Formats: sequence, structure tokens, C-alpha cells
Amino acid sequence: MRGTLEVHNGGVRDLHVPAGPGLPDGLVVPSAELVERFSRSPGPGGQSVNTTDSRVELEYDVGASGALTDTQRARALRRWPEGRVTVAASEHRSQHRNRVAARERLADLLRTALAPPPPPRRPTRPSRGSKERRLKAKKERASTKALRGRVRDRDR
Repeated sequence: MRGTLEVHNGGVRDLHVPAGPGLPDGLVVPSAELVERFSRSPGPGGQSVNTTDSRVELEYDVGASGALTDTQRARALRRWPEGRVTVAASEHRSQHRNRVAARERLADLLRTALAPPPPPRRPTRPSRGSKERRLKAKKERASTKALRGRVRDRDR
């Protein structure tokens, strides 16, 4: 049976989101805007052991964040309309490693959500050496050969 979820903010440091498309300088989310919850499975004697299965949840309120600009906030709210992002890590490893994994997952989610949408692609014609063009030419040759054969048969 799992232990109760405990809320922590003391051990959480600022979250650094690396630079990427839409984030040329990266992003720093202050620790005050992050809420960390963790629970641990009881160990062999019923006591909570730090190295057994521990679950870490990291929550970030996108709508109330002061670290995001207005355009970034609008992009993030399109992705998460409820305004909150919750990431969990619960692999069989220590609480510290799960905390690091949750932070990395949140940073990746934020980086992809804040990236601008890709430009729309125009439909293109097949290039000269494209497969579609070669197959179309092959079908045309086959049909003309078949027609030639039929015409010759009739002439005889």
C-alpha cells in the first residue's frame, strides 16, 4: 500500500527549460510556481524506505505563471486548456532520481508546447525524377504497347 502524498516545495529548485524553437534563451520557472508531491511504498518492515518505489508528481500552473510571456502562455493554454500541467515519475528507483525524471519530463513538455507551429506546407508537384512520375510513365508505355498489339492483330 502506498504512503500518503506529501507536498514539498523546500527541495525544489528553479526549473531550467533548455533553449529550443520558440525559446531562444530557454526558460527559468521559479521554484515557487512548482508544486511537488511524493509518496513512497512501504519497505519490508512497513517503514518507508527511500530506495524503494517512490512516486513523484510535479505540477505547474501555466495560467498563473509569471515566467511566461503572453504569447507563450497562450500557446501553453491551447495545449492544456485547464491551465495545469502535472507530470509523474514512478519508476522503481530512488525519490531523487524520480524527482529528476519528473523535472526533465516537464521541461520537455514545456519546450514542445511553447514551440511555434510549423509553417504550412504547400502541395508540390512530383519532381522530375520522382517515383510517382516514373510509375505514371511506365503505365502509359504499357497501355500504348497493348494498344499497338491489338491494332496489329486486327490488321492481319
